[in-house]
Amino acid sequence: MNSQMPEGKDPAARTTDPKPSDSYVQSFARGLEVIRSFSAATPEQTLSEVAARTGLTRAGARRILLTLQTLGYVETDGKLFRLSPRILDLGFAYLSSLPIWNLAEPVMEDLVEAVRESSSAAVLDGLDIVYVLRVPTHKIMRTTLGVGSRLPALWTSMGRVLLAALPDDTLQARLASVPLARHTEHTTTDRDGLLERIRAVRTQGWCLVNQELEEGLISIAAPLTDRSGRTVAALNISGQANRTSEAHMREHMLPALLRAAAAISHRMGAPLR
Repeated sequence: MNSQMPEGKDPAARTTDPKPSDSYVQSFARGLEVIRSFSAATPEQTLSEVAARTGLTRAGARRILLTLQTLGYVETDGKLFRLSPRILDLGFAYLSSLPIWNLAEPVMEDLVEAVRESSSAAVLDGLDIVYVLRVPTHKIMRTTLGVGSRLPALWTSMGRVLLAALPDDTLQARLASVPLARHTEHTTTDRDGLLERIRAVRTQGWCLVNQELEEGLISIAAPLTDRSGRTVAALNISGQANRTSEAHMREHMLPALLRAAAAISHRMGAPLR
């Protein structure tokens, strides 16, 4: 894929605000809000900016920032605060706790070698997909996508594969909660049409999306399942529409993608398909 879409809070990620209780640690939650206030658009912030973005008092934001600085997750020059490289430990703890990615990478490398296009794996987070592994092709491509990148699930092949695995009532609720923005002239913005396309993925077992998120971007995806048959992630092949047609993807890349997805799923305990 060619570019990373801007991130934002997913309306489906939290249906209700968490309420303080015996099992809810408010100070910890506020610390996470401070961490999330940093982004590509705001890589450096003053104390006042952090307080404004998180809804904290200056004193509260200062305590959290200094705690994060003591732990090595935040750096400061005395005025501006920024996340330190150690913050990556939090994300890599998630990745390293799931052996799937160690199992998937060699299969994906073989897939990329076979089809000469990039391949990625992603999981669902609300109405976003989050990239957990990416094996790029050796072609020169403009891309900022990597582990941790987020894209809207509704207009990506991996997103529709992951949404198709949800119970129908959950799927409809999530679809109803998000504004349908038009990203390109090919974007599907009709809710009924989107729902029908996602339901179709359940039947065919794969999804192809042609230029709905970005002009020139075409991708095809299949589910990765565990031993219980539950879809835990999605695997894709992405390419450029000016050199790769839908027909070429279906006829020449889909069989290799399905074999790779089956091989990775088998390594997670799923029966061979």
